[in-house]
Amino acid sequence: MDLQYIVREPEHITSKTPLLILLHGYGSNEQDLFSFATTLPEDWLIVSFRAPFNTDYEGYSWYDIDLMNEENRIDVAQAQESQDAILENILKITNQYGLTENQTHLCGFSQGGILSYSLALNNPELFIKVACMSCYAEEKLLTNRVKDKKKIEKLRFFISHGTDDAIIPLEWGRKAADLLYEMGAYFSFREYMSGHGVNQKNYMDLMDFFRK
Repeated sequence: MDLQYIVREPEHITSKTPLLILLHGYGSNEQDLFSFATTLPEDWLIVSFRAPFNTDYEGYSWYDIDLMNEENRIDVAQAQESQDAILENILKITNQYGLTENQTHLCGFSQGGILSYSLALNNPELFIKVACMSCYAEEKLLTNRVKDKKKIEKLRFFISHGTDDAIIPLEWGRKAADLLYEMGAYFSFREYMSGHGVNQKNYMDLMDFFRK
């Protein structure tokens, strides 16, 4: 499945040019997180994907959700289809730009953050820095997660969550941090006085994470 996306190319691209993949939340689109590009490293190739499924509103989704349905909160088949599409399109972009020695990073918000967890923990050899904002780790998408601590140790996670998040409870975000701790992953977990969004301090800390 080909995903639509927008891209910011650096002035010079080499085989080592870092690639950052942006994954928006439910009901949004590829323009959302792309606004981050102005303050991200200038030598990075930045790609923001549009999720493949339409919502009842104007935006797009990576899969159908029902947060009130504890047993069937997500459409697992759609989520797996989206994950496969993301991996397939990352490979296409990597080949297109000749990125044979580069590092690939992920940044996802809400539903995009949920997929960032599963993409990274199921395929730790593909990614380095992973930012998961206002989200949680969905166990139904982690049935094949890699348990080799040496592979997990090379990942670096930045987790952020609003203390007043009314969409995805803060406690869910904390449980994701606990999971990373149990797996032996390196991460920073930060809480902000905000709702389901990214406030200024969160944004600044995110930029620091990617620039280090």
